[in-house]
Amino acid sequence: MHEMTLAELARDLADRRFSSEELTRHCLARIERFAGALNCFISVVPQEALAAARAADQRIARGEAGPLTGIPIAHKDIFCTDGIRTTCGSRILDNFIAPYDATVVARLKDAGTVLIGKTNMDEFAMGSSNESSYYGPVKNPWHPAKVPGGSSGGSAAAVAARLVPAATGTDTGGSIRQPAALTGLMGFKPTYGRVSRYGMIAFASSLDQAGALTRSAEDAALMLGAMAGFDPRDSTSAREPVPDYRAALGSGIAGRKIGVPREFFDPGLDNDNAACVQAALNVLEKLGAEVVELRLPHLHLSVPTYYVVAPAECSSNLSRFDGVRFGHRAKDPRNLLDMYKRTRGEGFGAEVKRRIMTGTYVLSTGYYDAYYLQAQKVRQLIAQDFAAAFEKVDVLMGPTTPTPAFDIGAKTGDPVTMYLNDIYTIGAPLAGLPAVSVPCGEVTGLPVGLQIIGRHFAEADLLNFAHVYQRETDWHTHAPAGYVEAAA
Repeated sequence: MHEMTLAELARDLADRRFSSEELTRHCLARIERFAGALNCFISVVPQEALAAARAADQRIARGEAGPLTGIPIAHKDIFCTDGIRTTCGSRILDNFIAPYDATVVARLKDAGTVLIGKTNMDEFAMGSSNESSYYGPVKNPWHPAKVPGGSSGGSAAAVAARLVPAATGTDTGGSIRQPAALTGLMGFKPTYGRVSRYGMIAFASSLDQAGALTRSAEDAALMLGAMAGFDPRDSTSAREPVPDYRAALGSGIAGRKIGVPREFFDPGLDNDNAACVQAALNVLEKLGAEVVELRLPHLHLSVPTYYVVAPAECSSNLSRFDGVRFGHRAKDPRNLLDMYKRTRGEGFGAEVKRRIMTGTYVLSTGYYDAYYLQAQKVRQLIAQDFAAAFEKVDVLMGPTTPTPAFDIGAKTGDPVTMYLNDIYTIGAPLAGLPAVSVPCGEVTGLPVGLQIIGRHFAEADLLNFAHVYQRETDWHTHAPAGYVEAAA
């Protein structure tokens, strides 16, 4: 069963070839066998999962099932889950039990999915490698010495190792697409506002967006269809109708224009990665698409812009974690100020502290105009560059990451080098655009991702391009050695 995609599992559950309880027990057995070595889960909830699976089986028996009913999934541990620990990968929330479900969690629960556990992540979603978690680094199933990408690395590793057929993630600067590229998955970041942020613990509120990690475009369409839609509890939620994403698949790409920004093929791009991306473009060109080279003149400023805007927002959002109302509290504080200082000093890791300090600095008197205000102006220029590009082409394509997965520990001592791993993914969230990473090759036995970026609310178009490409190639079917063939 673990070799089947989400869509295939949904079909066989509907046909009663096996039950949701059987499928859930199978996934739990694989998690028990493999998850420890990968360190991809923070919490596993077998009793709750089996109860939900039995309820799903009853729903199927009554003929009330939807396409996701009975499917086990995992949530990134940034989504609040009623009665289940929600840590954000941080010591400061190690003991936090959420009293409500995030909208994403509630909608997938309403769709009949079975929550099997919460996945490891970079602390408060701050990282590109899943090494900043309080619970330790996640290992890449393709090579245990390599990173899986971050910050949704736990979700990526769990899906890549076939422990669950799909998992949620969040993308602030590339945190769904980058781990998808490094683990051979489909990683989808919707348009900002397409999926509610209610109950998703905030890092950078103007950038954060929920999405999904799956093995195919069809699976991503099923997940997004359940997650998307207006939510009155989220002031940034868009009042846009949600199309039938699955029905839009396979409509062809003949005559469509693909823009390839020169800025994506800079000297920092690994030559073998570039060759894989070019081969993918050749496939799409043979299917009738037209490939057009163009420029995004301000894209090279996306990394410094992001690392002013995002830390500024995080410094504000994380001020709520002070030991007063919930989470970790320092023992025996001398006074209120001592409690604040020691609680935050003990509770936050090095990367979170670095970004809080950066954000506080750029928002401070005397530096706000020089840094934060200028970054917001450049952000607008980057968005205008994308808008101008979409007047000429239908989608943009290029690499998702500069290199394949790198060694654990290789870049932790150099934050700037680590930040440059997001160089191709940061532009889309700065402009609020939807983007996806699709497996397009392998380099020294490690996956490589093709990134596709679209217009606002053009998720169906991106899924169609990805689906058409996947019908012509089999990269998305490749699995890390030792996980597909292994019995439960």
